[in-house]
Amino acid sequence: MTNSLLISIRFHDGRYHGVGNWPPSPARLFQALVAGSAVGITIPDETKIALDWFEAFDDVPRIAAPTARHANGFTSYVPNNDLDAALPRKNWDIDKAVASIRTAKRIRPWLFDAQIPFLYAWTLQDRDTANAESICDIAERLYQFGRGIDMAWAWGEILDEEEIEQRFASHEGAVYSPSKSGSGKMLACPTEGSLKSLIDQYNASCARFNGTHYACRLTKTPRKRMKAAVKLPPKPRFKQVAYESPSRRFMFDIRNDTGRSFLPQRPSDTAALAGDIRDAAAGRLKQALPQMATEIERVFVGRSAREADKAARIRITPLPSIGHADADRAIRRVLVEVPPNCPIPADDIDWTFSGLVLGTDYETGQVYSEDRPLLLRANDNRMLAHYGIDGSNEERLWQTVTAAALPLSARRRSAKKGGARRLTEEIRAIDSVNQALRHLGVTAEVESIRVQREPFTAKGYRAEAFAPGTRFVASRLWHVEITFVEPQQGPIVIGDGRYLGLGLMSPIKEFRRDALVFTLHPDAHIAIADRCDFLRAIRRALMSLSRDDHGKIPLLFSGHEPKGTPAKSGRHDHVFLAGHDSRGNGWIDRILVAAPWSCERSDNPGGNPRKRDRDVFDQVVSSLNQVRAGRLGVLDFQCPYTLKPGDPLFGPARKWESHTPYRPTRHASRGKDPADSIRQDIVLECRRRGLPEPDVEVVEFSVGPNGGNPSALLRLRFAVAIKGPVMLGRDSHMGGGLFIALYSPDDASRKAI
Repeated sequence: MTNSLLISIRFHDGRYHGVGNWPPSPARLFQALVAGSAVGITIPDETKIALDWFEAFDDVPRIAAPTARHANGFTSYVPNNDLDAALPRKNWDIDKAVASIRTAKRIRPWLFDAQIPFLYAWTLQDRDTANAESICDIAERLYQFGRGIDMAWAWGEILDEEEIEQRFASHEGAVYSPSKSGSGKMLACPTEGSLKSLIDQYNASCARFNGTHYACRLTKTPRKRMKAAVKLPPKPRFKQVAYESPSRRFMFDIRNDTGRSFLPQRPSDTAALAGDIRDAAAGRLKQALPQMATEIERVFVGRSAREADKAARIRITPLPSIGHADADRAIRRVLVEVPPNCPIPADDIDWTFSGLVLGTDYETGQVYSEDRPLLLRANDNRMLAHYGIDGSNEERLWQTVTAAALPLSARRRSAKKGGARRLTEEIRAIDSVNQALRHLGVTAEVESIRVQREPFTAKGYRAEAFAPGTRFVASRLWHVEITFVEPQQGPIVIGDGRYLGLGLMSPIKEFRRDALVFTLHPDAHIAIADRCDFLRAIRRALMSLSRDDHGKIPLLFSGHEPKGTPAKSGRHDHVFLAGHDSRGNGWIDRILVAAPWSCERSDNPGGNPRKRDRDVFDQVVSSLNQVRAGRLGVLDFQCPYTLKPGDPLFGPARKWESHTPYRPTRHASRGKDPADSIRQDIVLECRRRGLPEPDVEVVEFSVGPNGGNPSALLRLRFAVAIKGPVMLGRDSHMGGGLFIALYSPDDASRKAI
């Protein structure tokens, strides 16, 4: 049976003054063990052996800590140990000198129940238990944990797996486990070399002055000053490990009073339903635990809650029925999430919701609803998979099922507005979505955000339909689509109404990107004149990445048939490449790689991708991180991202202007004006690509010798706004004929892009 090393810690007082994330990191514990094991300024050799063995663990500990919250804190003003510099040469006053060097220090401890211990458990597996027993002896010498005022004591035990699980299961606080996905709270952990780094730090701090230091004497005689250079000690060596503490989740069915069949609720009543469930559950729990009425109000309703208490609030989320195109989206289930910092045990909350009768005031006994829905524990949890909660469904694209309530600054002003004003409102809403993700604690990088009033599915409801019965005005409600750089796991509930079930998002399966943008390093200098050579190198890199085990390269990247002949189907079946000088300084700083179906809007096969082609395009292009471009050097690409609304390459816009010259697809007939021929050519090209017919303005025109090789810079005006990328003409696959969105100089939304 596998044994584990368990170190338990208790504080003399329920306060922890250490800085950083909660709970205290394993590195803090390691430092406390080193400090407690020192004899004077030395550490015994046998203790060093045990600590060297301890820091070399590949495994990181599982942690259990009491629920905690930040105190209000206070500011203390203390001298900053720089009295020599503050004393004048004559007629000085020691009180005034001390007052002039006072430094403000903010003290804000974590508050918790001192009766609940901290637990740190390492799995020993086949490791030597003799050294583990030495660590247990060292733990008994621990006298402080955190800062010097955080007095504590500890003890170590070697327990089997069953006993360890029992200890953690009976712990009254929160349990933190190392994150498998690499996301969560980052905590420092000891690693090989940590002990030596702590010893080096101590020795360096003892010798941090390399000059002569004179102690200040309280006399009125002048004294000599010598400058002493201070050398900061090195930082200790620790590794950062992500920890997660998952919430306890309970799902309940909404049944009729007999409990035999579902009692569906309207999706537009999401917020009102969540409020009724919350009030009924709070009343039932206060009736059972009257001594915890204050905590129940703070955890269920948020009444008298501070900012730090938001992480302890339970979340009640009605779940509309989704997962099929014909699903009616009626609410038949409710998800209850209990965060790890909740002061009320999760089992008590489970009991509260099990068998809860809605439409009843449990405190007064009054019945104010005729149908009286009943909450029963769900036996089928498959609905959670449609919201990405089961752990096996991680996706990059997420869309709201219930509209998100964004801040008042993101509200819509009026129904009748121009495109510029609409874009300005959407940009403000997108900024609010980013802020909502930060409030939710989502640190994942966002690739793009889209907001709209309309639902994303045919059976959905418009955003304003969720406003009745809530404190949110209809103009604050938006449907949101978020694309993350890396796949994410649910649940994701954003916005100010997240405690009432608003802003609930579901993942979209099989989402693939159709156009990716790479940003070049600022030190890379690729001139516009080198565009063709650079794009050819990128094309070769994509072909190399897409080559299979038999050496075959897909037509999507090569532009050639399987036999090696150029594709002459008349369709655009291979990728488009372009270089963008977004700063206008003559250097390419962005690279666009677009799938043929993103530039081909027609009904031709090139505009209708197969699922396999979309998978291959996303997989191959997203793996591009370095290009060897011959004389241009080796260039590293940053992480790719998709084009966002408002980007000059994406639009949407009615006016588009040439960024690179347009070359016509056909030669001009003899005797015809070349400029008129180009106008006719691009109109036909837009028609072939499935774009509306534009009004064409020739900004600049040039031809080669004898009127050959014509090219032009154009300005296109469409009757409606279109989305990019817009790449047209003979050499559009290699960066020619690239158009960028053109905005009016007085367009206020342009400044926000």
